[in-house]
Amino acid sequence: MSRTALLPVVLLAVCAVPLASAAPWALVVLVVPLLAAAWVLRTGVDLTADGLTVRSLAGHRHVPWDELAGLRVGDRGALWVVTTRGTRIRLPVLRVGDLPRLAALSEGRIPDPAA
Repeated sequence: MSRTALLPVVLLAVCAVPLASAAPWALVVLVVPLLAAAWVLRTGVDLTADGLTVRSLAGHRHVPWDELAGLRVGDRGALWVVTTRGTRIRLPVLRVGDLPRLAALSEGRIPDPAA
């Protein structure tokens, strides 16, 4: 995910500070910008020579290239990886428009639909 997504998180943190300083119990409001920043920094998709790794806020999932059966396009252009076992894993930051770049980074393991 692009690090420019941290700009709204910083704005959220700045707006949350006055509310959090109103009362001691309101400090909990500052947890929201911290979780949003962690989500922006953690969530993503890594392509390596071994396979595809999908990272989320809670963990990660590695799919070797030989277990990749294909991609599925879901609602609103969301992309899902389909494995040979039939499981589907959502690619959290990629959309249909990212398919040519994904195909190029995978070195031909994922076909380019535009070609």
